[in-house]
Amino acid sequence: MDRPAPPPLHTPAALPLAVDLYELTMLQAYLHSGLGGEATFSLFFRKLPPGRSYAIACGQQEVAELLPTLRFESSALEALAGVPGLSPALLEWLADFRFSGTLRSVREGTPVFPQEPILEISGPLPEVQLLETLVMNQVHTQTVLATKAARLRQAAGPVPLVDFSMRRAHGIEASVRGVRAFHVGGLDATSNVLGGLTYGMPLSGTMAHSFIQAHDSELGAFEDFWATSPAPTFLIDTYDSLQGVDRVIELSRRLGRQPAAVRIDSGDLGAQAREVRRRLDAAGLDSVRIVVSGNLDEQAIAGLRAQEAPIDGFGVGTALGVSRDAPALDLVYKMVDYDGRPRAKRSPGKVQLPGAKQWWRRYDGDGRVLGDVLGLAADRAEGEPQLRARIVAGELLRDTLHTLDEAREHRARELAGLPAARIALEADEPALEAALTPALRALAERH
Repeated sequence: MDRPAPPPLHTPAALPLAVDLYELTMLQAYLHSGLGGEATFSLFFRKLPPGRSYAIACGQQEVAELLPTLRFESSALEALAGVPGLSPALLEWLADFRFSGTLRSVREGTPVFPQEPILEISGPLPEVQLLETLVMNQVHTQTVLATKAARLRQAAGPVPLVDFSMRRAHGIEASVRGVRAFHVGGLDATSNVLGGLTYGMPLSGTMAHSFIQAHDSELGAFEDFWATSPAPTFLIDTYDSLQGVDRVIELSRRLGRQPAAVRIDSGDLGAQAREVRRRLDAAGLDSVRIVVSGNLDEQAIAGLRAQEAPIDGFGVGTALGVSRDAPALDLVYKMVDYDGRPRAKRSPGKVQLPGAKQWWRRYDGDGRVLGDVLGLAADRAEGEPQLRARIVAGELLRDTLHTLDEAREHRARELAGLPAARIALEADEPALEAALTPALRALAERH
């Protein structure tokens, strides 16, 4: 007999099925054994990947908005009924599932460091266990991509940055969620139409080499494109960048107007930009911007800026969309408290601190970060508490949410408050290491 198909991908009905099988089999065993006490799970990372001195927490607000809406619809339950080993009692529980717990998280855009929880979820054990994979997936993708975007913003300084990464992103959803993360991380625009429309990020695009190749002449291609695009950006390196800019100058003189920009996508970008700028200025086209792209990452951008190359915008693709140099974060979702008792894990290389937690960030009078303190949820410490309730008793606290622009500003302000040398692109150690409160340190020693 054919197994019933799950709901179509990218629909709300499919989302609750974004679990690993072991969550369902553990849940089934919890229900059988009567293990339904209050549990707290913490989402954090143990270490940063090489080449990273911070991570930008991103995606946790979308998790908070999602959890109160999760429902197992009939199509999802019918699909699960065809999975061997899943009991009718489990399916009945899933049919009635409504998240009833609490979620506390840091603000979107907060720089975080090893062991500092991005969020903690508390509630009946079966509920919070079920959420593990979904929560990790949503926060991991956006945190990795927001961190990459923030590093690109550091490298580019005030020069505009555009996301060109959709075509090589790891799937449609990653590319769309990526636009959200890129905005928080500091990018200015995206070529991704679906992502831009979904999250309100400005759209920006140029043309492909194929448009030039489809014409018998480069000049004819530019003229045709300008006929339908009032402020075009011309791609000038299909054959030769300097010949290409000369044709832009020729067409501008004939039409009596200026394009918005020219784009160079290959070769020695710095040297070409200098000569293109010289020719544009000599022709009186000093308002025409120069945009470059082509295998750019933060190191390449920093190098071009160090050369003082006359570049007015960077388009970044693959290195951004898959965070090529650091595509994964050691993110984990671990039980830290169950039934009123702190829980710990002693596996070699995977030790975790016990107990539900809070952490605080200390600032001086000018907003500079002095350090972080990590403690138990019941502790009190100097500084700004970072984990704040977003869901209580299953209800979303909408007045605790922030817009993406607010998250972007928060990220910029927080990074500006960290020691510049500790967050430099070449820094390879965490910029901060949280101090432990005496109570957390004592509890960890007992466990």
